[in-house]
Amino acid sequence: MKIGYFLSSEEYTPAELLAQARGAERAGFEALWISDHYHPWVDAQGQSAFAWSTIGALSQVCGLPVTTAVTCPTVRLHPAVIAQAAATSAVLHDGRFVLGVGTGEALNEHIFGDAWPPTDVRLEMLTEAVEVIRALWTGDVVNHRGKHYTVQQARIYTRPDTPPPIYVSGFGPKSIDLAARIGDGYINTKPSADMVRRFRDNGGGDKPCQAGFKAAYADTEDEGVRIAYEKWPNAGLPGELSQVLASPHLFDQLAKLVPPERIRQKFVCGDSADAHLEMVDKYAKAGYDEVYVTNSGPHWQGLLDLYQREVLPRLR
Repeated sequence: MKIGYFLSSEEYTPAELLAQARGAERAGFEALWISDHYHPWVDAQGQSAFAWSTIGALSQVCGLPVTTAVTCPTVRLHPAVIAQAAATSAVLHDGRFVLGVGTGEALNEHIFGDAWPPTDVRLEMLTEAVEVIRALWTGDVVNHRGKHYTVQQARIYTRPDTPPPIYVSGFGPKSIDLAARIGDGYINTKPSADMVRRFRDNGGGDKPCQAGFKAAYADTEDEGVRIAYEKWPNAGLPGELSQVLASPHLFDQLAKLVPPERIRQKFVCGDSADAHLEMVDKYAKAGYDEVYVTNSGPHWQGLLDLYQREVLPRLR
C-alpha cells in the first residue's frame, strides 16, 4: 500500500502547506493529496487558499505526486478552466499529477448565487464535465454544446505528453457507480470494503483506489481530541449535511451538537504509532491501494517525525 500525506488547505497557510510537503517527502511519504475549497468548513480552521496556486508551488519544492482530493469542476469552476489548470499542473509536476474530482459541496459552490442542484443533477453535471475535460486534453479545438456546459473554439496548448488520470470521489451507490464508469480511479475517506467492492464490481476493476483519514498529533490522546474537536467538529456531522450546508457559520452552529467522543472515534489522536498502524490496516483490509493521512492542529511536524521514525518503517 502507498502511504501519502494530505495537505489541508482549510487549516494551513500556503507557506505551511509547502513546508509540510517538503517535510512529508523527507519523512518518506510517497504522494500528496490536497483539498480544494473556497471556504473552510468552520471558522476555527481559518484558511482556504486557492489550491491551484499551491499546486504550482508544490512542483518547485518537492517531487511527490499530487492528487486533488477533490476538485469540483461543475459550478464554481467551469470544466474548461479545470482542464487547463490540471494540464498545466501535470506539466509542472512532470506527469506526477492526478485530477481528483467530485460533485462538491454547497459550502464552496454557491458563491455566485447559483442554485445548488440535487444529487442526480450534480452527478449528471460531473459526467459532462469529465467529458469536456478529456476532450480538451486531446489538444484539438473543442466545440461542445451540452445540457450543462458550452465550450466554443477552445484549445489547450500547454499539455503533458500523457493526459493526467481522473479519479472520481463517491460515497453513495450512484456516485460510486459513476466513479466506476467514468473514473481512472476511485477516491473515498471511509474504510469500507463494501464501497471498494461496489466500485470494483461495477466497472472499476483493478483501477487504483485512494482514501484518506485525519489525525491530531499531540502528547496525549485527550489533547489530540481537544485539538481535533476545536478544528474539525464538522467531521462528526451525519448524512448529507456536508453537501448541502452553505456557509462555515452554519457548520459552526450544527457542530455544537457533535459530542467530542464522536471526533475521538473518527480521528487518530495523540502520539501512538500503533493507533496509526491500526487505522492504516483498516484501509488496507478494505481494499484500498493508497491511504493519505492529514494532521490537524499545530503539531504537524510531530506527526511527520512519528511516521518517519516508527510508522513507515513498520509498514514496510
